[in-house]
Amino acid sequence: MSVPNMIEMASLLKIYVDYRLKEHSPLKLVLISAGVAYSAACLQNFLRDPELSVVERAKRYIFSWIRIIPLVKKKVEEERLKAKTLMEEDMNKCTKSLGVYYQLPKKGRSVDEVAKEASEYLELGDCDWKAGGLSGCVYNVDPEVTTLVTQVYGMSAWTNPLHPDVFPGIRKMEAEIVQMAIDMFHGGSDACGTMTSGGSESLLLAVKAYRDYARNVKGIRNPEILMPASGHAAFDKASQLYRFFRLLSTLNSKNIQFGHFFRMRLVRIPVDPKTHKADVKAMEKAINKNTCMLLASAPGFPHGVIDPVGEIAALGRKYDIPVHVDACLGGFVIAFMEEAGYPLPLFDFRVDGVTSISADTHKYGYAPKGSSIILYSHPKYRQQQFFVATEWPGGIYASPTLAGSRPGGLIAACWASMMYYGRNGYVEATKKITETHRFIERGLRQINGLRVMGHPEACCVAVDSVDFNIYRVSDAMAKKGWSLSPLQFPASIHLTVTYLHTREGVAERFIYDMRDTVAEIMKSPKAEAEGAAVIYGMAQSIPDRSMVSDIASVFLESIYNLKTDIVSNGYPK
Repeated sequence: MSVPNMIEMASLLKIYVDYRLKEHSPLKLVLISAGVAYSAACLQNFLRDPELSVVERAKRYIFSWIRIIPLVKKKVEEERLKAKTLMEEDMNKCTKSLGVYYQLPKKGRSVDEVAKEASEYLELGDCDWKAGGLSGCVYNVDPEVTTLVTQVYGMSAWTNPLHPDVFPGIRKMEAEIVQMAIDMFHGGSDACGTMTSGGSESLLLAVKAYRDYARNVKGIRNPEILMPASGHAAFDKASQLYRFFRLLSTLNSKNIQFGHFFRMRLVRIPVDPKTHKADVKAMEKAINKNTCMLLASAPGFPHGVIDPVGEIAALGRKYDIPVHVDACLGGFVIAFMEEAGYPLPLFDFRVDGVTSISADTHKYGYAPKGSSIILYSHPKYRQQQFFVATEWPGGIYASPTLAGSRPGGLIAACWASMMYYGRNGYVEATKKITETHRFIERGLRQINGLRVMGHPEACCVAVDSVDFNIYRVSDAMAKKGWSLSPLQFPASIHLTVTYLHTREGVAERFIYDMRDTVAEIMKSPKAEAEGAAVIYGMAQSIPDRSMVSDIASVFLESIYNLKTDIVSNGYPK
């Protein structure tokens, strides 16, 4: 067909369309067009989720619309209020007999009075967290280290690294911590980094750095993150939904979200159902022109497995995409495992293509809570992490991390911990922890009714069951003094092994209690669950995930809602 004929046909088509639509108002046409576009986007989002079956996707979609029905909406709100009451009662059970300060004391208290009352506050609760019954949370309670970091924090309590000229010693400590970490993870001469307030900030800063690098250097307007489904939830914080995508959120698509803080699309890649490691083929398939960052966990929080860092880094080299290794949980374990006699596949800067690593000093680095490290292979990435405001009337403002003022005392305490342990101390601690970790894994594999998930390489051991509700185990173990972490998708629980578990008899007692608990449950495996087992089981099965989010928000609200049986003008009697 010749060009003139094509032009003539297009003209005829235009005349025909204009004739057919002439009776419709422009507003109606706009609304119809918008509706079709929205429906098409919904359908595309509905069909593209690789993690869920069509049936499961349909259930979630339908459930989200059912919740809008007034009667259903009313029932949901009633249940939310019930949950709120129960959670507030549980949160305040240890403090209800005490008074509550709703106002500042009219007159300041003496040092002795404040210290005495603070001591009473800190003795509240029935969890003996020093005995080794926790999964993670507290990683060491060495009294000598406690005395040291407390003393050093007291010496530096009023310091602020925002003013390096005023506190040069704190500046030197932070820089030395970064340099020691670079050596731990085999960084080259260009490697650099900063301290942060914790793992979440370290991950947020990596996202911020790669977002800005993609925009400012590579010209990518809408950068995206690719990460395994087992990657840390801190990446979900990256997000701020555009209003249009808030409408699409009713689809509850599980693998596509948008960075809460940084307006970035987050694509979750499925993990291998047997190994629970990242599916590298699926990750490569999901790479596109907007991909600005690939993630590998070492190890991942849920199952203690290390993603195939080498293969993911190879994708990074192939497509020129930065690769972040999230070692926040176990960085100060896996960095020393080879020296402790437990070699691992390479995961650090020795792997060509790894461009950043995060590791928490406040976990297995045995520093007080509130410190972590983010490292980069080159300053060109760290530069994008920095914040600089050049037009503020208050002056040129620059900060290396999310915070402006930071507690120099935590930097000093972290430095003190690292100096106290030294390389030999960390290697020895890693050897004990890994031996205990392997002992617990072997013991759990021998318990009939349990399945160890994958082949955990460090820190965590997760188990599930095909015979009974696994959350019944965590409920029963809680009564014996053990606090295990509940996981989901699939339903499972895990123990994060810390230095406290290396104490004589602790690991043996854990395996004994697990064996005894599971044996009792296996007598009636189909019995109805009670307590937290009901909540976690229900939460995992609810198709509309926004309902789960609502309940979680109620829990967070209950933290700040104080209840007391004593009323005395805002002051305790």
